Amino acid sequence: MKTQEVNDVVIRFSGDSGDGMQLTGTLFSDTAALLGNGISTFPDYPAEIRAPQGTVAGVSGFQVHIGSQRVLTPGDYCDVLVAMNPAALKANACWLKKDSTIIIDADTLDAKSVARAGFKSEDPFAELGLDGYNILTPAITSMTRDALAEFDMDAKSVVKCKNMFALGICLYLYDKPLDHPKNYIQKKFGAKRPVVAEANIAALNAGYNYGSNTHAFANTYRVEAANLPKGVYRNINGNQATAWGLLAASEKSGRPLFCGSYPITPATVILEELAKRKDLGVKTVQAEDEIAGICTSIGASFAGHLAVTSTSGPGLSLKSEAMGLAVMAELPLVIVDVQRGGPSTGLPTKTEQSDLRQALWGRNGECPMVVLAASSPSDCFNTAFQAAKIALEHMTPVIMLSDGFIANGSQPWRIPSMSDYPEIVPPIITELDENEPRFLPYKRDDKRLARRWALPGTKGLEHRIGGLEKDFLKGTVSHNPLNHQRMVEARAAKVAAVADFVPRQEVLGENSGDLLVVGWGGTKGHLQAVVEKMQTEGKSISLCHLTYINPLPHGLKEILAGFKKIVVCELNDGQLADYLRMNFQEFHYEQMNKLQGQPFTTVELEAKFNTLIEK
Repeated sequence: MKTQEVNDVVIRFSGDSGDGMQLTGTLFSDTAALLGNGISTFPDYPAEIRAPQGTVAGVSGFQVHIGSQRVLTPGDYCDVLVAMNPAALKANACWLKKDSTIIIDADTLDAKSVARAGFKSEDPFAELGLDGYNILTPAITSMTRDALAEFDMDAKSVVKCKNMFALGICLYLYDKPLDHPKNYIQKKFGAKRPVVAEANIAALNAGYNYGSNTHAFANTYRVEAANLPKGVYRNINGNQATAWGLLAASEKSGRPLFCGSYPITPATVILEELAKRKDLGVKTVQAEDEIAGICTSIGASFAGHLAVTSTSGPGLSLKSEAMGLAVMAELPLVIVDVQRGGPSTGLPTKTEQSDLRQALWGRNGECPMVVLAASSPSDCFNTAFQAAKIALEHMTPVIMLSDGFIANGSQPWRIPSMSDYPEIVPPIITELDENEPRFLPYKRDDKRLARRWALPGTKGLEHRIGGLEKDFLKGTVSHNPLNHQRMVEARAAKVAAVADFVPRQEVLGENSGDLLVVGWGGTKGHLQAVVEKMQTEGKSISLCHLTYINPLPHGLKEILAGFKKIVVCELNDGQLADYLRMNFQEFHYEQMNKLQGQPFTTVELEAKFNTLIEK
């Protein structure tokens, strides 16, 4: 046996939702990240809280792509599938590369389990046409029981450790040390449940030793560290990065952070992550519903906080009236929408980009709001920071769009220095100007058109704001028709002015050519990987990926004008494409749309782009 060096590998861990596949995948990817590999992950959860055990509906998966270079996607198809039962095999066989390795627990290949997974015959491999694949069937459950025979644990607790046995096999196969998983287990269980810690470590060792002693693999493999820019890195998912970006904005603005939210998949982790930071002065409220969540945040904003509320598509619908209140009152507020498949409760655990129209227009009246979209797990930090900066400095609510793919997925994140980020200067007023006889709450600055922020209790700055239309300067209620039009136009002009304070739109590649790929949000990694590959092949193709969606950034029209064809790629039915048609009617837009609860694959994107170039 020899160790063979490879540039990258994709592993998919899959089993029942109670088999610990998310933890297994996370520990493997964290180990790879600590060793300097480029990584990208894709957790794939079942929607059912507890589907019948051993059925396809209850399969939970975690895919990780590690490489000796920058990794932009979690991979289309896997080199190794770890299937803890026949249902996991059936659910994931379509994601196997040709000649890939399948590791499946032999103890689950009994007739009852095979039938429960929906197979018609007793041979699942033949039924799936897996001849020619490298199929390994270690008795993972039995060997886990044998390894833990001397531990004082009940049978159910012993079987729960089998995911660590599977992890040990994979760490051996890819020449990874056991240090990080052992440290994690010890830290998590060692103090309060030492027997559980020892048992999981024993199962991990047993899996590693199985790979080492049985010679089940012809080779082991090594993926060298990636040549990433120097710095201190950690593995981070999009929801964590969003929470930390908001914390950074709180630090830079001097405004205490408040989050009022209601738990909803896949956004809940943002609230949980912020709730941990009482040491940084963060206040969190788990409200009784979505409406209460955003209303507590609007109240906190009125009181001088950097106010945040987090949700997903169904919750964004419920928050729409209160968002209108924030627009009318012109208070800073960040609304984080982690998109998922819809409509209604839809596909709670699957990704989609279907809330763009709602973010742009899903409120009554003329109610413009700034809309940003994060493009990767680590970019959620920067986008959350920018959303907060715009909200605070322009005195306006801002919607930050994320999605389930990047919120739950992870990648290496170079921890920044706060000195690299700009100060945030909210327009807080503490006293009247010398020539100002009374406070005018809707008096605006000349550049941002933002009103001033007077905190409650400030002497001489008493004022009224609320949901009824306001006088153009005084803030008193006004039903004057001309005043209403003037205020509507002023609020729209304030949002439009944000374009003067964000970067000009950039393009990856040449500024002109045969094909321009346009995307937004979490599709960036897949689009960039394909465009860069095709550029190395000499194709005339470039990528324009949008972060700032309303207002659209300066320079976008000039970029669109430079290409013979434009294709807009989205995980929806064409929402950005329609928006671009509204703003730039002179261009023709091709579309690449996918509505399957799954991200794009690079294979399907490359086929589409080649067809458009050759057509």
